[in-house]
Amino acid sequence: MKITILIKVVLILFLMLALLAPFTFLKPTVVDITIDEPLTKVITSKAKKAPIEKVIEKPLHEVKLPDFGAILDIQTKKKKFFDFIKPAVIKQNKKLLETRAKLNTWLEHVSLELPLSEQEHQELKRLVKKYRVNKNASTLSQLNALLLRVDIIPMPLVLVQAANESAWGTSRFSRIGLNFFGIWCYQEGCGMVPNSRNTGASHEVAAFQSLDEAVTRYFDNINSHNAYRVFRTIRFELRSQEQELNPEVLATGLLPYSERGVDYVIDITKMLRQNAPFLREEEKDDLPAELLEG
Repeated sequence: MKITILIKVVLILFLMLALLAPFTFLKPTVVDITIDEPLTKVITSKAKKAPIEKVIEKPLHEVKLPDFGAILDIQTKKKKFFDFIKPAVIKQNKKLLETRAKLNTWLEHVSLELPLSEQEHQELKRLVKKYRVNKNASTLSQLNALLLRVDIIPMPLVLVQAANESAWGTSRFSRIGLNFFGIWCYQEGCGMVPNSRNTGASHEVAAFQSLDEAVTRYFDNINSHNAYRVFRTIRFELRSQEQELNPEVLATGLLPYSERGVDYVIDITKMLRQNAPFLREEEKDDLPAELLEG
């Protein structure tokens, strides 16, 4: 009996050894991981970007401009900006009123069938060309057409447009090219290429050598370009009714000045109202009353 139990135990042990043998007596496979070249460390961090060099664009003029961007006080900045633009506007408006007075005198002479002198004819011819009046029209028609064009633009409106277009004198175009009015030109090299210019576009933003030149171009643009016929008509009607040349009323004729259209006019109107205290101050030393009557 004991022998039988012993035999059973031995058989069970033998069977267990037989089952475990493949796992206990097999040698593991040796994997050779030796390599001839050193491992390269993988860098997962982002590569450092090369520092971007800031290109300083040189001015295309020799005018010493106030550093409007460095003026932190808003009220001071506005006054300094308006004071900077104002003299050129006064000069241009004075010239226009003097020319306008001359045109009115010529109109009286022609209406009375009095001849113009040769010098007056030559000057009239020059004005007809400058203001894009029909050169084949009668002298009387030319004079009436010129009186629609040769007139002032109220100081507040000019100052506010300059502030809007130049970001109070801090824009690239005002600093580099004295362009305070966003005026374009269309000949290669005539000005500054906008950074955001669309592919295929050829316009540039005009560059000027003096503030007087920039202001004169602005006035010539408003007073002669077909886009501003409505502006000139509004101004003429106000004159005819002996009313003040109200800047807000005239601003409604500036829809074509910006691609923003109505929104642009609304912005200009808001700026006229918001800056009224400054603008009233600027008008104090404006044109003499006797000139404004023309």
